[in-house]
Amino acid sequence: MTGTSSDQAASAKAGDELRIDAPHRELLDQVHDRWSLSVLNELCERPSRFNALRRAIPQVSQKSLTATLRRLERNGVVEPEIVSTRPVAVIYRITPLGKTLRDPIDVLLAWADDHLSNIQRAREAFDDALDGV
Repeated sequence: MTGTSSDQAASAKAGDELRIDAPHRELLDQVHDRWSLSVLNELCERPSRFNALRRAIPQVSQKSLTATLRRLERNGVVEPEIVSTRPVAVIYRITPLGKTLRDPIDVLLAWADDHLSNIQRAREAFDDALDGV
């Protein structure tokens, strides 16, 4: 199919097709990876320094948090602000673009809440069928 991405988006909104192209997949993978939602959740509440984020998300390693913040910064969702140079202190904050993610994420979470019992039943049925094989 040919056409501009806005044509494709309009077509998808009209219900003709659901299409997730490589740039969309890459962005969704980066924004919805293991730690990004936790980081975004924290930064939606307040700007935070790196160590404050580590304390708020104790399961994340320093390496993973650094990589997550860099990906979010690269995508324009998070921005660092250097507040002192000795020692270097950086505060991370969500950008206006990042704030626009809140509504779609809330919609996905609401969907999950509404359907979690159905999903759990489907998982159990699937697992039971595998156990019977």
